[in-house]
Amino acid sequence: MYTWGDNRRFNSYTSYIKRKFGARIQKLTVDAGFTCPNRDGTLGVGGCTYCNNDSFNPSYCSPHKSITVQLSEGVEFHQFRYRRAKNYLAYFQAYSNTYAPLNKLEELYNEALSFPNIMGLVIGTRPDCVDIEKLDYLSDLAKKYYISIEFGVESCNNNTLMRINRGHTFEKSEWAITEAAKRGLNVGAHLIIGLPGESKNDILKQIDAINSLPLTSIKFHQLQIIKNTQMALDYANRKDAFSLFTMDGYLELMVDIIERLNPELVIERFSGEAHPTTLIAPHWGKFRHDQLLQKFEKLLEERNAWQGKLYNATHKI
Repeated sequence: MYTWGDNRRFNSYTSYIKRKFGARIQKLTVDAGFTCPNRDGTLGVGGCTYCNNDSFNPSYCSPHKSITVQLSEGVEFHQFRYRRAKNYLAYFQAYSNTYAPLNKLEELYNEALSFPNIMGLVIGTRPDCVDIEKLDYLSDLAKKYYISIEFGVESCNNNTLMRINRGHTFEKSEWAITEAAKRGLNVGAHLIIGLPGESKNDILKQIDAINSLPLTSIKFHQLQIIKNTQMALDYANRKDAFSLFTMDGYLELMVDIIERLNPELVIERFSGEAHPTTLIAPHWGKFRHDQLLQKFEKLLEERNAWQGKLYNATHKI
């Protein structure tokens, strides 16, 4: 039924890391002070309508601190919470972490890679913020380190991407993912579930498009309305234009998604967790990610569902 080396019903990131490294590896988030072409005027201003990076940045992250200081504080933070981790990945998370000249990227990445017990990099970015030169450079790094590049796809629907002021098309995501994978990089994608105008059927159809891409991993995130965003203003003016998921409704849909998902894709996250002081809606109570995960795994068992149950090689459900 499923063969990921554990008894879970989906291809979890925890299991993948243990298979890859033989032990737990902890991500250490850093904020290197990048911005975004959708904020600095290159493509637009204001950014994507849903975006406020402050809603998920750890407290120790600040672009006013050096990469080395942030990594040191990250080690202290995670050693207090997770004593098992001895090796780390530097996670460049905030905004678009390839949006700089190559010589600047080399400086920042090399500082991170020189930190003790760093095994590699995880780089979050936009598909329109990479080019062949940058991907070739990352490919060279990947000969010595674990390198993962995560692209914000968010939706496979170009009308939705336009509506949320994303500033690029799905075809651009396809190009970036394909070119990165060609170079031997581990490639991740981020998908937001429940964007305005997308029905349940629209969401499920996107899984076929995701399955067709040469991805290593994927992160799912329920739409959350965050303070100090354009979407928060839109929500205040027209709540009827949004169909935000209840917790149970979202978990049921995620089971439908997982059943259709390529079983080789590693699932890094199946839900998001914004800081409660920044979250406007939906409110799911005081459930943390690990508690939601327990509910999700129980639901998979109750429905006798698992990742890829309805998947086949032609991507036809």
